[in-house]
This record gives sequence, C-alpha cells and structure tokens, in this order.
Amino acid sequence: MQKNVLILGASGDIGSAITKQLSAEGYSFILHYHQNRSSLEHLLKELDEQTILQIVQADLTTGEGARYLCHEVAFSVHAIIYVSGTAHIGLFQDAEETDMDKMLALHVKSPWLIIQHFLPMMIKERSGNIIFITSIWGNVGASNEVIYSSVKGAQNSFVKALAKEVGPSGISVNAVSPGFIDTKMNQHLHHSERENIISHIPLNRAGMAMDVAHAVSFLMSDKSTYIQGEIVNINGGW
Repeated sequence: MQKNVLILGASGDIGSAITKQLSAEGYSFILHYHQNRSSLEHLLKELDEQTILQIVQADLTTGEGARYLCHEVAFSVHAIIYVSGTAHIGLFQDAEETDMDKMLALHVKSPWLIIQHFLPMMIKERSGNIIFITSIWGNVGASNEVIYSSVKGAQNSFVKALAKEVGPSGISVNAVSPGFIDTKMNQHLHHSERENIISHIPLNRAGMAMDVAHAVSFLMSDKSTYIQGEIVNINGGW
C-alpha cells in the first residue's frame, strides 16, 4: 500500500533531508512550507515528481493557518512528521507576549490541531505514524532559549502522552531530539561559539541533517514496531 506522509516544515534543512531519505524508500508526500519557497523548489528537483502528491503553503504560527492546512490537504494521510519550528533567542525577561503566542502556536497548538484532524482516520485504519522533531533543549533546557526549550519540552510530553492514548489503536508516536546539527538555524553562531559547543560533544563534531533523517527512517520502518512514546536523542553524546 502506498504510504502518504505529511511533512510539516519540508523546506528546512532537516525537513528536506527527511523528505529525500523517505523518497528513496518509496513514500509519497504532502509537503508543507511557510515562506521558504526557493528551498522547497530546490528540494523538488531532487525528488521523483510522481511521489509529490501536494504542496501546501501555510503559516503555522496561528491556529487559522493550521486549520487552513487541514482543509487544503486533499489526500489520505498515513504519517505525520512535524519538523516546523524556529528558535527564539534572548533573555526570557525581554520576551514579548506576541513572541510567546507565536512560539506556542507553531510548536504546540498547530501540531495539536493538525494531528487531531487526521487522527480519526488513522484510528479507523488502526495504522499510522506520528513523529516530532523536537530538540535537546526540550530535554535539558537552555539559558537564553527559555521559550524554545519550553515548547520543545511540551512536544516531548505530548508525544509520551499521545503514544499511550493511541498505541492500542495501532498508531506509532515518537520523537527525534537533535542536538547540535549543522543547519541554517545555527548560522548565527560565531566560529568560536561553534567550536566551543563542539568541544563539549563526545563525538567532536556537529551532526548532519541526514543523521536526523536516518532516525526518522528507522521510526517509520517495520524495524521499530515495538518503540512507542520515545524521544530518540541524536546528539553525539552531548
């Protein structure tokens, strides 16, 4: 049976890597992006066009954007991979309420709404995969990234709770928690900051987007059928 995968945040480095990896394994896709159309176009050139069912543009920093996406998707969804996200760097005391609202919507409320929309069909079919890309900061927290750490921690808790609720219905729910990955999200770091971080990683290097994609591939495969509610750390031992 053809398996249709909804990838939220397909235009980012990790979302693109996941799409390419799963494309090589025969999946078909509904790809979401927000603003980065040029990166998405670059990704599409590397994929078999027959595997692309639909492309949906939506702003997931609002509930309206999440509801719009759900309405627009025109195909059955057998798996949801939630990659969409953005960091918020700065002192917590300086954060604006609008920043808090956007971070909560993008990382917590929108995935709630999207998964809630597609879950009944998965339950009816007694089959489905839900995978979040969270963050090491959701596990341990980070100074100057308090809001980001909080919403990523919320994703981890949601994964664990939902896994218990829908596991009896045959639905797999897990997360991949990356550490320091070489993506555009970390391009703001000075060379010295980057080297300082790497010096604390036992494997002595930054991770690659494909390291995350390989973990997602495993969680999507039949080799992981007894893994449920797990936060898989991809962090080089950091």
